Amino acid sequence: MASALWLVRHGETAWSLSGQHTSSTDLPLTAEGERRAAAVGKMLGGKKFAAVCTSPMARARETCRIAGYGDGAIVTDDLREWNYGSYEGLTTSEIQKTAPGWSIWNAAPAGGETIEQVAERAQRVIGSAPDGEVAIFGHGHMLRVLAACWLDVAPRMGRCFALSTGSISVLGLEREARVIQIWNQTA
Repeated sequence: MASALWLVRHGETAWSLSGQHTSSTDLPLTAEGERRAAAVGKMLGGKKFAAVCTSPMARARETCRIAGYGDGAIVTDDLREWNYGSYEGLTTSEIQKTAPGWSIWNAAPAGGETIEQVAERAQRVIGSAPDGEVAIFGHGHMLRVLAACWLDVAPRMGRCFALSTGSISVLGLEREARVIQIWNQTA
């Protein structure tokens, strides 16, 4: 079992900046996103990991590369962002015009994934992580669900773990208990 999961949310994209839900749309990093990816690399300082895993999406792979971990990174489909279905590209306020009170945390997006499906993928990521410390480059909502799964709490508790673009969080162990060691650290 992994002793620690180092979660890195990808750098800023135009849609993360505007608040648009982005799963399958493969957007590049903005200039600020590239700067934040470089800052992630500085914060990690060349740390050696048992494995480095990344979502297949360009924004995560590019963050991984700019941070200095692209060589040998394992592309993992299970790290894809939550599938937002027909809500892809829309902001929460736009969605709430036709679905009042909607939140990704309380209702599956039309044609997208349920929170249970996202949690299944998160559990597979955790279960397949090798012994030692593992770096994971991914996406906001997916990493928040993964954190809830690591802590063995309901996946919906991910709503409590805000993640900035270009941030680092560390899930680890305190004795045998799974804990949050660092959360949402940015440069």
